[in-house]
Amino acid sequence: MDVRSEIKSLIAKKGTTLKKVCTELSAIKNVEINPNNFTNKMRRNTIKFQEVQDILEVLNYHIEFVENK
Repeated sequence: MDVRSEIKSLIAKKGTTLKKVCTELSAIKNVEINPNNFTNKMRRNTIKFQEVQDILEVLNYHIEFVENK
């Protein structure tokens, strides 16, 4: 799966929308965050790692790196 599909899946699992996530993220960061910008970044695969971490923080998830065996 790509980042876009993963994030959309997690948002759906939480029963929320990207718009609500961006609103909450805007309140935390004190910066206006437009859901369309995130959608475009995910579509173009230009979203930054920190932006993904910020979204996951709002959704109460984190990224974990596990070595392949």
